[in-house]
Amino acid sequence: MKASAKMESLWQYIQSLSLSDRNKKWLAEKLVEDTKADDTEYISKEEILAGIDAGLKEVKLCHEGKLKAKTAKEFLEELQNEQ
Repeated sequence: MKASAKMESLWQYIQSLSLSDRNKKWLAEKLVEDTKADDTEYISKEEILAGIDAGLKEVKLCHEGKLKAKTAKEFLEELQNEQ
């Protein structure tokens, strides 16, 4: 309840300001920008380390002759297909 009362108070304060159209547009863009930033997904440290570990194991298998290495062309095609 306190949060909604504070938001209402903030909204009343903003409405009481004599903002130019330019300032209103700027404020609106900032509010929308902040909500878009919240949707950003991040990779965890564990996921990054797991990816590095898998890559190093693959390199080791290639060096041991247990796995055929990809050509640069195959590698680039794989990257393009992931997007």
